[in-house]
Amino acid sequence: MKGRRLNDLGVSAFCESMAMMVQSGIQMDEAVALLMQEHGRGGVLEQGLAVMREETEQGRSLSNAMKAAGIFPQYAIKMTAAGETTGRLEDVLFRLSGYYADHSTMAGKLKNAVTYPAVMLVMIIAVLAVMLAMVLPAFTDVYDQLTGSLAASSYSYIRWSYGFCWAALGVMIVLAVALIVGYILWSGKKRRLIEGLLGRIPICASILEGMGMFRFTAALSTFLASGEMQDTAVIESMAMTDCKPVEDKLRRCVGHMEEGHSIAQAAYDESLFEPVYGRMLLAGERSGSLEKVLGRLNGLLEEHCMERVDRLVGIVDPLLSGVLMLTVGVSLLSVMLPLIGMMNSIG
Repeated sequence: MKGRRLNDLGVSAFCESMAMMVQSGIQMDEAVALLMQEHGRGGVLEQGLAVMREETEQGRSLSNAMKAAGIFPQYAIKMTAAGETTGRLEDVLFRLSGYYADHSTMAGKLKNAVTYPAVMLVMIIAVLAVMLAMVLPAFTDVYDQLTGSLAASSYSYIRWSYGFCWAALGVMIVLAVALIVGYILWSGKKRRLIEGLLGRIPICASILEGMGMFRFTAALSTFLASGEMQDTAVIESMAMTDCKPVEDKLRRCVGHMEEGHSIAQAAYDESLFEPVYGRMLLAGERSGSLEKVLGRLNGLLEEHCMERVDRLVGIVDPLLSGVLMLTVGVSLLSVMLPLIGMMNSIG
């Protein structure tokens, strides 16, 4: 099953189901067998459960069975192992379920935010191509027949519409190619390069940092629920951010923690969160409810990040629509004005 992985929603559903069975006191081999009976329709999860059933029947732990199945993310396996070690497997599985469900929701929203502008680009390119290949040539032929030579007539400015459409088409094609290349590089080994380029755009930089902070707080909350020490939890969670600016801030926080500060104090001193969120974390730590506050903070960060994404889409969408309307409008106006002039002269 190498190379085949369970998606985020699948991991979330699995963790939630296993958490409820652990909560009910069902043995691991029985729990896996029950999940197989529940699904049993073939696919990645069912094949993985078959491997897990063999592993658990031989007395191996859930984390080892998940590792043998080869369909789960390393983070989920590692957190499950930590939960087994500390005796907090139930809490960890529930938190993993929430983490992967939230991650899937955010990934879906980001995908939609990118898909809509991409579709708009394709539509604009198609409309401009039709204008250049069919509409403008048709009007040009008509005016050539009426005036003898369009270039020699007073309507020669119709040629300008060609230049305007070609320029707009060129820009749209460049943007489309950049989007495709950027997606390929982002999905491959050049993600840091694309992040660096996007980081130069303020609103994109804020979205990337917001996503990094969301992943960090979700991972930190799960690590703390598994019973890990704060400094170890922060270091382990750092790898989940996938955002260099956030990682740099976290390294400075780790430095403060090595001097004896708590995570909440270190985060506040380094302005890891916005001031209001930083004070929430401090209050949660002092009241002994740090994990609960982290969960609430994670939800707020997700909402804030999605608001920024919606704001970016709100900027890009009207901009692309405006380019389409302006290009088509100017082109049609340039070819319709001579016709109106001819009709007035005939009248």
